[in-house]
Amino acid sequence: MASPDRGKWWRFLVISVATAIVLIPVALVVFLSVRAAPGSPASITFENFRSVFQETDVLTWLSNSLVVTLCTVTVCIVVAAPAGYALSRGRGRAVSAYSLTLFVLQSLPVITAIVPLFILFAGLRLVDNLVGVTIVYVGVSLAVAIWMLAAYFDSIPIALEEAAWVDGASMFGSFTRIVLRNSMPGILSTAIFSFVVAWNDYLVAVIFLRSFGNYTLPVGLQTFFQQNSTEWGLVMAVAVVMMAPPVLLFVFLNRYFSVGGIGGSLAGR
Repeated sequence: MASPDRGKWWRFLVISVATAIVLIPVALVVFLSVRAAPGSPASITFENFRSVFQETDVLTWLSNSLVVTLCTVTVCIVVAAPAGYALSRGRGRAVSAYSLTLFVLQSLPVITAIVPLFILFAGLRLVDNLVGVTIVYVGVSLAVAIWMLAAYFDSIPIALEEAAWVDGASMFGSFTRIVLRNSMPGILSTAIFSFVVAWNDYLVAVIFLRSFGNYTLPVGLQTFFQQNSTEWGLVMAVAVVMMAPPVLLFVFLNRYFSVGGIGGSLAGR
């Protein structure tokens, strides 16, 4: 009979190998970004990063991406939280129709709405505008964000809200003080999803943004690819800059992914 510790070691080994395979492309990107040019006496250099920050518009593109992404995340959370709560707690035909509408919206590919949106935004002067791109990202992320928060709100016992109502809290008060306070992991997961959608998008940005000053990082990255030659060191340096914010965000927020507080709220009942 195999011991439990042996089974744990096998699982650990499999997870370690899978993680190493996934991280190989990331390690190669980082390595190529700091690799010195052939013939250079040094093996590692940060010249590529100096070049992209001082000689290109990467800092402008980075700030554009951060502004658009953070605005997308904020609007998605503010709108999706009450909408997800209504979907989680509501009952009736209207809520069912609302749920079905969200399902249909999230199943539609973005490309189907690009042309009509471009025509509409051109009339509103939102083409080549970060506000217009942000609106599209919010629309793309919102349906899934509502579903994610509604699913997490379902895991919070309604008995907690009923106890708050007995104590005199309003529905809005119980929502903000009970539901939202116990939903931090779900809110953070939704925020990360919205962040990744807006941060990594290329299709919407390349269609709606025309001027260099309004480019986001994914669109700016493609300007380093030339027809006859490509400076791969610069490309990899920009790729590292693109990878850094999502990685840092997840590392910083990882400590808050805990659901232990919900179970303790019902202790003794």
